[in-house]
Amino acid sequence: MIGRILGETRENWAGLNLYQRFEQVVVLLLGFLISVVIAGALFHLVQTAFELLRLGLLDPSRPDVFQSIFGMIMIVLIALEFNHTIMGVLERGHSIIQVRAVVLIALLAVLRKFIVIEIGNADAVLLFALAASTLALGGVYWAVREQDRSIRTTEDGGAI
Repeated sequence: MIGRILGETRENWAGLNLYQRFEQVVVLLLGFLISVVIAGALFHLVQTAFELLRLGLLDPSRPDVFQSIFGMIMIVLIALEFNHTIMGVLERGHSIIQVRAVVLIALLAVLRKFIVIEIGNADAVLLFALAASTLALGGVYWAVREQDRSIRTTEDGGAI
């Protein structure tokens, strides 16, 4: 995939203006850096899981272990989705900011917080803020989805 993306970038390079070239270089560097972060987070996750297994502590019935492992898994998934979004700029020629993808990544981050939080010890204000954030992000996602659907309907001449 990386080879194909680099090849397409090289083929299209002559037709890009200075800012578009700058944007392509930034996206490539961000993609590389995020990939390094993903590899590090995955290594840490695997290392932690094996250490917990070795010590006999990888017990899914223990909430702290469950929250810790799934929190690390969510970090890897969020970073993967973020990298996929960034690389989509190169692959599909989208603008650098994709609102729908950013909202979905934010929803994943809030979901991760719900997974790792100790509900019994959590402050009611924090829980309310997380719930309100989830509702607000869901509303924004719905609005963006409806806008995209409306644009597609217009472009397709009335068919979705």
